[in-house]
This record gives sequence, structure tokens and C-alpha cells, in this order.
Amino acid sequence: MIKENQKLLNLLQLVVDGIIIGFAFLLAYNLRFDDTWSPLIKHGIIKPPVGYVRPLKDYETMLILLIPSYLVMYRIFGLYDPKRTSGRRSELFGLIKANACGIIYCVAALYLIKEPDFARLFLAIFAATNLIIDYIFRLCVMRVLRKMRRSGVNLKHILLVGYSRTAEGYIDRLRTHPEWGYMVHGILDDRHEIGTSYRDIQIIGKIDKLEELLASNEYDEIAITLGIDEYAKLEKTVAICEKSGVHTKFIPDYNHIIPTKPYTEDLDGLPVIHVRHVPLSSSFNNTIKRLVDIFGAFVALILAAIPMLIVAIIIKVTSPGPLIFRQTRVGLHNREFDMYKFRSMRVQDASEEKKAWTTKDDPRVTPIGRFMRKTNIDELPQIFNVLKGDMSLVGPRPERPFFVDKFKEEIPRYMVKHQVRPGMTGWAQVNGYRGDTSITKRIQCDLYYVENWTLMLDFKILFLTFFGKKVNKNAY
Repeated sequence: MIKENQKLLNLLQLVVDGIIIGFAFLLAYNLRFDDTWSPLIKHGIIKPPVGYVRPLKDYETMLILLIPSYLVMYRIFGLYDPKRTSGRRSELFGLIKANACGIIYCVAALYLIKEPDFARLFLAIFAATNLIIDYIFRLCVMRVLRKMRRSGVNLKHILLVGYSRTAEGYIDRLRTHPEWGYMVHGILDDRHEIGTSYRDIQIIGKIDKLEELLASNEYDEIAITLGIDEYAKLEKTVAICEKSGVHTKFIPDYNHIIPTKPYTEDLDGLPVIHVRHVPLSSSFNNTIKRLVDIFGAFVALILAAIPMLIVAIIIKVTSPGPLIFRQTRVGLHNREFDMYKFRSMRVQDASEEKKAWTTKDDPRVTPIGRFMRKTNIDELPQIFNVLKGDMSLVGPRPERPFFVDKFKEEIPRYMVKHQVRPGMTGWAQVNGYRGDTSITKRIQCDLYYVENWTLMLDFKILFLTFFGKKVNKNAY
């Protein structure tokens, strides 16, 4: 059984982790204090701090505390959980968090027992050494296990209950990733004939056969993939699985309605699923992003002051009309605001301007305007929109009311983008979806941003705005 294999693997991992911690500790001590090992000390770049160089035996108390505290942290942060479908990045983040908490706990314990005199550089070297060695070891284990699973060893045997689009999607992903090591033995379903198959996986019986199969077979998992119109069978199916003691997971058939990362709230013991999780609905996240916007806008204004002045003069000299073009756009919480841009087109009738896209070789665009649009210089006055709070540096691009009214009837979830501030640049723009491009693809990018916002994603988008290859691809 795969469960017994996992227990053995976890035990071996626990022993190896303890050995790695001890080895990293000794290596860090030698690197810090032994001049035959440490090139920094050998060449006089650093010197052991007076009063902190203690014999290795004096560090034994720390080692006794480190090993159990680290192993507990590894357990808390899920480093011994099955990781068939997780990647290298999640493993690295888990190790970083566990090492950080482990060293903090150890230092605090040493302080409480009045053993504070340990070299800080030694602790830093140990933490880095342990992290690197353990991560390399885990990558090797991960690679070996994935190779074994591709060859048919260490498989997890599962049975699906319900044939639906969710079942097909689940099977597709398992077939795409054989290194996960899942073996699907069949599907139980009431709506299709026995023998019907999808990608060589057959329907082997009706759902009422589940109890019989669980009594005579040793499945590692039951995956419930019922269609959304069959959820009346869910309670009974789960009860049968729980009675047999088999691990059961439910793969919902409403991902086209609820996103992949819904937010669940505990309402006095009653789980409440929020249809969409928006990280920026958090006051803390929203405040952090706003502070970054204000700081970034001031810096951008200082850097762009001279270029903006030059552009303003050129516009005035080459084309009659106002310098700044104001256009009504729809922003946060569906509120309208005036968005500022350098005027890049000839002056036109307001009613026509509201309903027209800018297209390639658009005759309305002035010569200097074409250059500005291609280089995004026409967007610089939006820095003032950011300072006012109408916009953010990064977010979904705001649209005109005419198109908002049009698209909200044609494109599902279009209005979700207005749950965050619109931006000067966004995930859709750095992926090439701007101007006269697929509005559906653009909204998909906007929804991804709304649901997966982080500061690092904002910084990535800003970087790609300046250095990406796609951002100016469809700028007319």
C-alpha cells in the first residue's frame, strides 16, 4: 500500500534531515572558526570575534536544541507531507520558512537558559548551509521518485466516482503528468453505459457498486468527480468512503462558476464560500499597495518631468488643440473618473470618440502621437491619476463607459475587474493584449491579476512593462 511506503519514506527523511542538520552544524563551525577551512579567516578578511570563539563541545547545547526544533518546524510547514503534485519552488519556500522559524526558536531557547554567547555569523552560516544541503537532497529524492513513478513504481491507485467534465479534466492532468504516479482503475457512473471510456479509462459500474469495490479492493484514494446536477448523491458517497476508511477527495464541478482559489469563511461552524477571493479587498493589502503607488508615482514624476515637458512642447507646436486629453473611464467599484493622457490624435467629435477603437494606421493619430503611443509616453500624465487615487501603477486597464456597458453583457465576469483600482499597466498589457486585441483574453488576464495579486506580481509587471517584448506589440 502507498500509505505504508509514505510512512517509511517519511521516517527515512526524518533521519536524513537530522543527519543533515548535524553535518551542517559541524561544517558551519569549521567554516567559521577553523582557519584551515575558512578562506575568510585564512586571508585575514574576517577575524573571530574576541570572547565568542568557544570550543565545539560548548556548542553541543545548541545542537541538542537545533535538531528537534528544526524537525518539528519541518513537520509544521508540511515538509513531510506527500508532494506528488508540488514543485521545487514550494519545497524551497517550505524549507526557508522552517529554517527561519527553527533558528529563531533555538536562539530564543538559548537566551532563556542564559546561553547567549554564540557567534551570530556562525548561526547565519549554519542556516544557509543547512538550507542548501537539505534542498539539494530533497531535489534528488524528488527526481528519483518521479523517475520511478514514470516507470510504474510507487503508484497511487485511485477510483473515480462520477463521469463529468471534471472527471475528464482530472484524467487529462494525470495523463499529462505521469511523474505524479497516479493509476486510475476506472470510473463509477450512473448516466453512461458500462464500457464507455475516456482516454482508455473505462466506466466499470454504477455508483452503487462502490461499497462492494471498497470491500474487495485496496484503493489508495477515491476521487469524487460527480457532475454538478448529481450532488444529491454526494452525501451517501462520502459516507460509504468514510465507512471504509479510504482517503477521499472531492473535485468540484463548479470551477466555471467559482475560481480555483475561493475564500472560505467560518461562520460559527458553518463554512461559507465566497465566490471570488480578491486579495486587495484586505485593508492591509490595499494600504500597502496604495503606499507603493504613492511612492512610485512621486519617483516617476521626478524622473519623467523633463521628458514630459519636451513632449508637451512638441504637441503644442505640431498639432492644434489641447495638450492633455481627458477621457471618462470606469474605475474602482464602477465609479467613473477622468483619465489623463497626452493628446495623440487630432481633435474629433466627442460622440464618435467614445465608440471607436484605435486601430493600426488609424488616420486620427498624429505623427508625434504615433510615436508616443508606441513608446507609452502618452500615458505619463496618468501619474497624476495615481496620486489622486483614481488609478494604481499596476492593475486592469480602465475602459470607457460605452464599452463597459457593451462587454458586461457579452463577456462573463467582465465587471469583476472593477473590484480593484485600474492601472497604468497591467498583466494583460505585458502579455500583449492591448489595443485592438481579444477582449476575452484581456479579461482572463485581468481576472488572474485580481485573484492572484501580490506585491511581487506588481513588481514583475512593472519590470515587464519596461523590458518585456510583448508590451508594445499591439500599441497603435
